[in-house]
Amino acid sequence: MIAAPSSGSGKTTVATGLMAAFAASGLAVSPHKVGPDYIDPGYHSLATGRPGRNLDAYLCGTELMAPLFAHGAAGCDVAVVEGVMGMYDGASGAGELASTAQLAKLLRAPVVLVVDASSQSRSVAALVHGFVSWDPEVRVGGVILNKVASDRHEELLRQALEEVGVPVLGVVRRRAAVATPSRHLGLVPVAERAAEAVASVAAMGELVRQGCDLEGLLALARSAPPLDSPAWSAGGESWGPGAGALPGGAERGRPVVAVAGGPAFTFSYAEHVELLTAYGADVVAFDPLRDERLPEGTSGVVIGGGFPEVYAPELSANESLRKVVEAFARDGGPVAAECAGLLYLARSLDGRPMCGVLEADARMGERLTLGYREAVAVADSCLAATGTRLRGHEFHRTVIEPGAGPTPAWGMHRPERRVEGFVQRGVHASYLHTHWAADPGVARRFVAQCAR
Repeated sequence: MIAAPSSGSGKTTVATGLMAAFAASGLAVSPHKVGPDYIDPGYHSLATGRPGRNLDAYLCGTELMAPLFAHGAAGCDVAVVEGVMGMYDGASGAGELASTAQLAKLLRAPVVLVVDASSQSRSVAALVHGFVSWDPEVRVGGVILNKVASDRHEELLRQALEEVGVPVLGVVRRRAAVATPSRHLGLVPVAERAAEAVASVAAMGELVRQGCDLEGLLALARSAPPLDSPAWSAGGESWGPGAGALPGGAERGRPVVAVAGGPAFTFSYAEHVELLTAYGADVVAFDPLRDERLPEGTSGVVIGGGFPEVYAPELSANESLRKVVEAFARDGGPVAAECAGLLYLARSLDGRPMCGVLEADARMGERLTLGYREAVAVADSCLAATGTRLRGHEFHRTVIEPGAGPTPAWGMHRPERRVEGFVQRGVHASYLHTHWAADPGVARRFVAQCAR
């Protein structure tokens, strides 16, 4: 587990670099990220060649953390989990829930603390001592010092940490080559800067290889006690055409579910596609920036999160696909749209025409909306029956007006009570990001609707 005292300490650089360095040495590396972050897992995937996976105890529940971890780590030699925020920071007002520290305990994983040492010397000992002693159930097995200025600076830091008794497992100097560009929602996703991202990840790997004790880190990972948990399985209660009659009595082949991808729609959880497939769908990707039609035989459409506001001119210019999507939705086709997907289905985004499925207009706002949510479905839709309760996450700087249609998607109960989103015909569109592993019935219901 790669943790830190606070955000901005260098967790992503160290975690991604460590994954790349281990992978380059011939190890099969399982990459994970604590929390709902969609962007860091893209860099993890690039470093390891495996899907980056999220572990979020708020969205999915504590009981699913070990099974989801075991599912992702199956067949690997080592797993690296990048933490979130400061090590003890979790869901607001919920104690340790969804924190890096809680997940370290649930997985029985030893922790490596990444410390930004750029503005301190002996004080680093007090800082590390506090994090090591705060919760005795969290095992901090070493420290990686980040942004170290010089050999003399390193010497002072090592001397201070000798008093704490926590081994220094790495020293990383600041390097411009590992910098990754950011904007209003964090790092720029891999899909938007493919060649540069490859170079950045390679540089991170080399930086960690040169500055860290890889053998010591691997030994620490191997010291983790056995994790007695069965692996999560997509579609554990499997339904599909191969398992018998489809709901509603339809007898037909596997429905095609078109999932939006490309640079504008990069936010997704790996388990969603696995669930759709397990429940009987053939999943086919399409790129709303370039494809003029939906995939052949499309029976349902999933449009997840991303950055349509960045690509509004290009999305608007692809009038052919916009009309196809509008017609598909008008005819009652199942469409699950989440955040960026909501904006794409709107009438306009920053004044540019979108699909026009929803009688609503979207624009960039001045304030970031960010946080966990508790929600209940207030109408039957392609994703959920009325009364279905889910936990979700909002993460956007856009505003859509109105914020809910005549038939909203969700009634929110955290942090304030309000209705949100749109349900009309076969469309479910909302700002709320959800993790379907928490309730696989969402994926199962969607595939059933597509099969009809």
